[in-house]
Parts: sequence; structure tokens; C-alpha cells
Amino acid sequence: MKSVDNTELATSSVDGVKLAYRVSGAAGSPPLVALHALGETGASWAPVTDALAGQFRVYAVDLRGHGASDWPGSYSFQLMFADIAGWLDQLNIGPVTLIGHSLGGIVSYLLAMRRPELIAALIIEDVAPPYQRDRPVPQRPDDFDADFDWEVIPAFAKAGNVEDPAMWAGLAEITTPTLLIGGGPESSVPEQQVARVAAAIPDCSLVTIPAGHFVHNTRPAEFLAAVLAWLPAAGGRSA
Repeated sequence: MKSVDNTELATSSVDGVKLAYRVSGAAGSPPLVALHALGETGASWAPVTDALAGQFRVYAVDLRGHGASDWPGSYSFQLMFADIAGWLDQLNIGPVTLIGHSLGGIVSYLLAMRRPELIAALIIEDVAPPYQRDRPVPQRPDDFDADFDWEVIPAFAKAGNVEDPAMWAGLAEITTPTLLIGGGPESSVPEQQVARVAAAIPDCSLVTIPAGHFVHNTRPAEFLAAVLAWLPAAGGRSA
């Protein structure tokens, strides 16, 4: 069926968890999978979907606990990695160009480390593996009403506050060509952490677009220009 933004909505079940995803672009075009940030859905890619769908078959997934996917109440980076790896195995569309923003970027790091055969090119938007910081864990507002399970907030606030040495070490094992897009000094992710990632991944290009954390929303044209200029060198498709 069609969503309000005219993309095709589909679902698939992975180990009993339903994953919903939006599909756009011509059948037979190279596959591109987009993973969203915490508290967002696949629809958050709307500012860049049409342009990407001109060259790719775009799959914008709702991660577990978000949007039209199941809200099972259990959330972790590892569970989301297993969801997306299983989903890609089911669809048998790989290797794909994979774009991950924030939470979706951490899931994308894990996919590149553990299932590199599924990914032809990796694009990460403004996120590093968990590092030590002192963000407070938010309390659920009395009037909370959003298109995601509140329980994802405390789960990832806690997990994201603690340095993950294994994930940081795993960056050196990523063999997929990688583009890392940082949001610059206005982002909530420190530039030194983004630079640390770029230095750790063997084949990584770093581009900074001073737009804050939501680069593809705030400056979609610059985001697309960076992605489409880089992809041919990475072996991906571009105009």
C-alpha cells in the first residue's frame, strides 16, 4: 500500500518482530537502505528520498520500537543489528548502499563489522560508537504521545553514555568504503569523536557540513551532493 508521502509500505517479520519499511525508486535499481535516528522513522528521510530514488531502489526502515514496526519493549544496539541483518537476508537484496543516521548509524557500524558481505558502500551521518559522557536519562513526560515506544529513550540514553571499547576497536575491521558526514560544531556529537571514527576506519572519507546533528534535514542539498559525489569512487552508483 502507499503511505502519505507516496512511498510503498511493506512489512517483514524477523524472529517474530515485524519490521515496516518504505520503498521508492524503480525496481531493479541498485538497492539503498536508510536507517533513521532515535525517535524518528523511515519517513525522516523524506527530504532526500526523491533524489536518491532517482538512482536507487530505496528502502527506509522503521527500526524496532519506531513507527509501524513492532514495539516489543526490548531494545539494544545488538537487537537492532540482528533485526536488520535478518531482514536483509530475507529480502536478499545485498550488497546494498547503507546510510545510517545517529542510532541508525551505530546499527550500520555493527553491520559493517559483522556482515560486510551485505554492504557495498557505507554512509554514516553524524554519530560515533558510544563514548563516555554524562547525559541525564530523560523521564517520560506525562503528555508523551509520539510515533515510537518511550522505552527506547532510556535504553539508548544509558547505552550511549558508556564507552564501548569493542565497538571502537571494531571500526578498524570495517573493510567497506565509508563516507562519514559530520554535522560540525553545532551538532550534539563532538567533532573530535567524529574525527576519531574517521581515523579508525581504514577506508573512510570525512565531510563536515555545519548543519547540526540532522544534516540531511537541515541541508539536504549539501548532504546529497556529498553522498552522490563520493559514491562513484566507492563503487556505488551516481549520476
